[in-house]
Amino acid sequence: MFSLESIIQALIFFIVAGSLIFIGYYYRKIFAEKKLQNAEAKVKDIIDAAKRDAETRRKEVELEAKDTLYRIRQDFEKETKDRREELAGIDKRLMQKEENLERRVDLLERKEKELIKREELVVAQEASIKNKDLQLQQLINEEKQRLQSISSLTRDEARSLLLSRMQDEVRDERAKMYKAMDDELREQADKKAREIITLAIQRCATEHTVESTVSVVSLPNDEMKGRIIGREGRNIRALEMATGIDIIIDDTPEAITLAGFDVVRREVARLAIEKLISDGRIHPGRIEEIVEKAKKEMEQKIQEEGERAVFDMGIHRLHPELIKLLGKLRYRTSYGQNTLQHSKEVSYIMGVMASELGLDFKLARRVGLLHDIGKSVDQDVEGTHAKIGAELAKKFGESEEVIKAIEAHHEEVETSSLYGVLAIAADGISAARPGARRETLESYVKRLDKLESIAKDFKGVDKAFAIQAGREVRVIVIPDKVSDAETAVLASDIRKKIEEGMEYPGQIKVTVIRETRVIEYAK
Repeated sequence: MFSLESIIQALIFFIVAGSLIFIGYYYRKIFAEKKLQNAEAKVKDIIDAAKRDAETRRKEVELEAKDTLYRIRQDFEKETKDRREELAGIDKRLMQKEENLERRVDLLERKEKELIKREELVVAQEASIKNKDLQLQQLINEEKQRLQSISSLTRDEARSLLLSRMQDEVRDERAKMYKAMDDELREQADKKAREIITLAIQRCATEHTVESTVSVVSLPNDEMKGRIIGREGRNIRALEMATGIDIIIDDTPEAITLAGFDVVRREVARLAIEKLISDGRIHPGRIEEIVEKAKKEMEQKIQEEGERAVFDMGIHRLHPELIKLLGKLRYRTSYGQNTLQHSKEVSYIMGVMASELGLDFKLARRVGLLHDIGKSVDQDVEGTHAKIGAELAKKFGESEEVIKAIEAHHEEVETSSLYGVLAIAADGISAARPGARRETLESYVKRLDKLESIAKDFKGVDKAFAIQAGREVRVIVIPDKVSDAETAVLASDIRKKIEEGMEYPGQIKVTVIRETRVIEYAK
């Protein structure tokens, strides 16, 4: 049995223990609550700091955006102002050109009126000459009658005088007959030549002019412009270095422009850009790889163009290097005229004329196709394209007839065969026929003015007129200062000055006119 004291002690122990447990639990609860409050305070502080940082960042971004917008607006206003000034300059230049053109038209109209007046004067002079001829014939008849009426002459004297008169008349008749026969032969020869040339032109009258300095590449969208430019312009720089062509990216929608005088390089650049666009991977390493592939593809195209030209003209056993050089002419132009097409046209015209004249048809076509072969390498080799072409033909085993004709087709050396003459004629026909070459009105008027000014610079020249679209210049000299013998020298000097000081398609005919007028008035 437990005693009362032990029970009381046990109760006290339990009370104390329970109190201690309660106190420990209470203090633990208070400590946990305090710790939770501290944690909540820290979280609140973090959230407040984050809000302050976010607000500060937002304000910074807003400031940066406003600054960027201001700079963009400034750039746009500057670009707009520059564009307006540029358009104003273009308008001013167009107005000046229009005024110059009107002055040119007025000048041409005045010259045309002067020519009409001169034509009327020539007609009046011809009528005067006819009247004088009739008066002379009347005087001769009167002299014959007086001779017959003279009875004091002996028979021998009359016979001698009559024979002398008859000899003079026979001499005049013979001169007139020779002149009539010469005119008839010249007319027949000119008619035959015109028939042959007309036939050749009618059977080959294609038009071919091309752009010679720029190409345009279409894009699927305007975003592709940014990809072609690349980061900090590295893609466009890599393209320009690899191709040697200037790439112009402007406001033209969905298009970029390739600028360069080398048509082959421009075509390589066009092919490379189209391949990059279709491939989608545009970076400097890929650009170099694609450009190399485009160059190989271009070489294959050049070979195919040469082979097609040789096949079209029916020419056989031509050296492979000459075929490749012919293919290069496909990407060469002269006054807007494609050189390969021009060579094919000259070959065709020469073949037609050779057939009409009974010459070797195939040899004529061979000469015509190869006559401008020197233009494929003349930018890399010293000398004229006719001389370079003759050397290439000799190097690759062409016959002496072909070599001489190529060398003489611009009359730099004297031609020694009919094929050289045909090459000169066919080349002039192909270059000069309507639609073959492109020439602006401004350059055309300048060329006519320069042609007239060259002729007027010579001593003794009164007037000079460029006619037949600049194919001929008529020079009228002062009779007192230039003799008949000197007119031939003057024509030669003018021809040399034109060849040295001008660039022109085809050839220019120089005609020097000298006339002496004697006027008397009967009162």
